[in-house]
Amino acid sequence: MITIKNPAQIEAMRRSGALLHEVLQTVAAEVKPGVSTLWLNELAERLIRKAGAIPSCLGYEGFPAALCTSVDSRVVHGIPSKDEILREGSIISLDCVLSLDGWLADSALTVPVGEVSQEKMKLIRTTEACFFAAARQARAGATLGDIGAAIAATAHQAGCTAVRDLTGHGIGRGMHEDPTVYNYGQPGHGAKLRAGMTLAIEPMIALGGWRVDEEDDGWGIVTRDGSPASHYEHTVAITDGLPEILTLPGFAWREEA
Repeated sequence: MITIKNPAQIEAMRRSGALLHEVLQTVAAEVKPGVSTLWLNELAERLIRKAGAIPSCLGYEGFPAALCTSVDSRVVHGIPSKDEILREGSIISLDCVLSLDGWLADSALTVPVGEVSQEKMKLIRTTEACFFAAARQARAGATLGDIGAAIAATAHQAGCTAVRDLTGHGIGRGMHEDPTVYNYGQPGHGAKLRAGMTLAIEPMIALGGWRVDEEDDGWGIVTRDGSPASHYEHTVAITDGLPEILTLPGFAWREEA
């Protein structure tokens, strides 16, 4: 069932979103060659708990960390490890969910480790462009298909592919609420969006093919062809106009050219 949040509930999610933005920006600034993914996870958890919030990923269906750290061909759900040391030229997705006063925020970004190839930087920028193209469609009266179609088209135009087997989702008091938000679709198809809906829109984009496999740990998802992948996600609130990006405080939409 899709839940509609009232203004007070949106305000609570705005606060959790602002905190998550601060956490992820702080963690991203520490990404450099020689750093372990476990250290990044420990930093994220400290920051979340210091703010009086709860790291929602930790323990979720058995996941053992507060932060998902996915390097290069790993698309999502990488488990941080003291033995995974970041190397120059890699890219890493940092994906985190927290709960503040019972309301959740979910966000992810992909950042370079030191100097990376132009190809990988293009992938990161394309993934971000996919999100904003999709979010611009996310307003009352539009459909879920409009969101997915914008993601897939933006990826295709850049010579990349949208991963089809992984999706975004509704979010609020629960981490994964209805509806499912696909990264592909047909404009005008799917459930209609209503003001007060809150969605985690999260393009996962690969340089190669879109097919993926699950790793032996039961969590990590990697591209089948070994190509690099990027992930960019925000929690958004649907309005009668353009959505509010709850995990990107201070963001203002620009008029389209």
